[in-house]
Amino acid sequence: MNRFKLTYFDIDGGRGESIRLALFIGGLEFEDARLTGPEFREARQSFRFHALPVLEIDGQPITQSTALVRYVGKLVGLYPADDMQALYCDEAMDAVEDLSHAIGRTYGLQGDALKQARTELVEGRLTTYIKGLDGLLARGGGRFFAEGRMTVADLKVFVATRSLAKGVLDHVPTDIVEELAPALAEHRDRITNDPRILAYYAR
Repeated sequence: MNRFKLTYFDIDGGRGESIRLALFIGGLEFEDARLTGPEFREARQSFRFHALPVLEIDGQPITQSTALVRYVGKLVGLYPADDMQALYCDEAMDAVEDLSHAIGRTYGLQGDALKQARTELVEGRLTTYIKGLDGLLARGGGRFFAEGRMTVADLKVFVATRSLAKGVLDHVPTDIVEELAPALAEHRDRITNDPRILAYYAR
């Protein structure tokens, strides 16, 4: 049996969260190594690409968050076997990554510069991607993004929309998903109330 160790920041969300969720839902035991910001900065040079998350599989470190969540999804039955459904799944996950990069460019800014950048984000890329993801959800049947069931695409989108609702980004309305894409907000709530998700956050 493989030994898994996931190293990511000690936060509730971000690129590592969907991997944690997939491992937990799939019943795979894993070491959940969480680093503080200072701990990461001290160890940064030791990580390939100087970034997190990193999943060690029997001691072998692997990087790239979407590749990792896809791999775990395949192991635990949360990734479609059908090629077209898998493509639908990947499209949604890659869209979240694109959005994450856009949001990332606003980190480190302060004061008026941050407010302006986040306002432009809300009026531009964030609105585009929320509406785009809403369209992908509709294509999948309105409840899930692929195969009519929960996949890693749902986990990755859920982590993103949940974070927006929690107000982790200053100058971004916490109800932006509800306002732009009510069905996507319902999707977030549906995943939130899945017994497996409830069990994870009750740990």
